Amino acid sequence: MLSQSGNQSNFFARNMRYSDLDLVVKNEAAAYQHPWTKRIFIDCLRAGYQCWVLANKQKIVAHGVMSVAIGECHLLTLCVHPDFQRQGYGRKIFGLLLGQAYKFDAAECFLEVRVGNDSAIALYRSMGFAVVGERKNYYPGKEGRQDALIMARALPLP
Repeated sequence: MLSQSGNQSNFFARNMRYSDLDLVVKNEAAAYQHPWTKRIFIDCLRAGYQCWVLANKQKIVAHGVMSVAIGECHLLTLCVHPDFQRQGYGRKIFGLLLGQAYKFDAAECFLEVRVGNDSAIALYRSMGFAVVGERKNYYPGKEGRQDALIMARALPLP
């Protein structure tokens, strides 16, 4: 279990490194029933995606991966370790990813979110995202597959 000592100012954003992947995968496993594998993160780093972490010298509390191409970006994953959720870390790293995407000329961002993930949907709505569609059977679930909402917004953030 990670210690919750300190506040957000103790954590800084930086590019994800290959040496981070064991901790990143542990955070994914703690946060998600169907986490990404180390191989997926390796592929994202090799592809040159925007891969970022919020970290200090002892731990990584959040990470995110975004692809940016041809005027748009796509949030691929956003994860905050469960011990640090609801403290603003998701908003912080997502805002950073969106800012990076805008620097690379992305004018719009898309993402998928599990239909029942109310906290993530609330975060995305609070950041100006709106539902633009749905993907049936997109996510693996406990009993079969679950639908995803497709959300989007124009960049930059205000």
